[in-house]
Amino acid sequence: MIDLLPQFDGWIIGDDPATQQVFEAGQRGSLKAAVKWGIGVDNVDFKACKALGIPIINTPGMFGGEVADVAVGYVIALARHTVEIDRGVREGNWPKPRGLSLAGRTVAVLGYGDIGRNTARRLLAADMTVIAYDPFVEYSSLEAGVSLARWPERLDEADFVVVNCALTPSSHHMLNAEAFAAMKPGVRIVNVGRGPVIDEQALIAALASGQVHSAALDVFEQEPLPLDSPLRSHSACILGSHNASNTVDGVERTSHKAIQLIAGFLQEAKG
Repeated sequence: MIDLLPQFDGWIIGDDPATQQVFEAGQRGSLKAAVKWGIGVDNVDFKACKALGIPIINTPGMFGGEVADVAVGYVIALARHTVEIDRGVREGNWPKPRGLSLAGRTVAVLGYGDIGRNTARRLLAADMTVIAYDPFVEYSSLEAGVSLARWPERLDEADFVVVNCALTPSSHHMLNAEAFAAMKPGVRIVNVGRGPVIDEQALIAALASGQVHSAALDVFEQEPLPLDSPLRSHSACILGSHNASNTVDGVERTSHKAIQLIAGFLQEAKG
């Protein structure tokens, strides 16, 4: 990136490391503005951009529905063992695990931004009780039927925990050994946010002890998931590939938005 970026006036940032050194290299060349494609910004040094005077913005609110669809799909899969049944049938078996009904169950939703709100709406439609955790949300902005709690209060009520918050210093390893111990025995975990929000070693231990019944993980601390990760061999885990936002519609919508934003920045730069 240090070699490439100086050649361009604008940068639509994907998952590449957008570090201070990269932005400094771009500024020494032609770089005038940048847009972070998508929601996640943990690979972007926004402070460096501001210090260097490079206009930058991300594209929030683009994938709330798409990621929420996957989150709720994982909740259903963990509740009804659909992936385990599929594996069993493929192996020539005819498994009949007894699942959980969604209605009346409680879900802790970590992060109540666009994805969290969309997730809550879908869970409420399934007659589930939703507890939201987000220090930046006011009671007045909650969906009807959603209650707000301060972490980790009421965590022991949750049958499911859905992680969709951003990765920040305060959310890093938010789900650790202490948090798992505070949860209801047999809780089910879903992560469609960022991998490092969960301490994977603590999760592996909680799965082994049965404190956590099962987990559906679209994201991991290290991606791709290492071949020697114990999560690969855990039959109660559903493993994703950091792909929850990836739909034809969502990608097209976000790409158009990113192009509009970078074009606006460059037009301003031309005066």
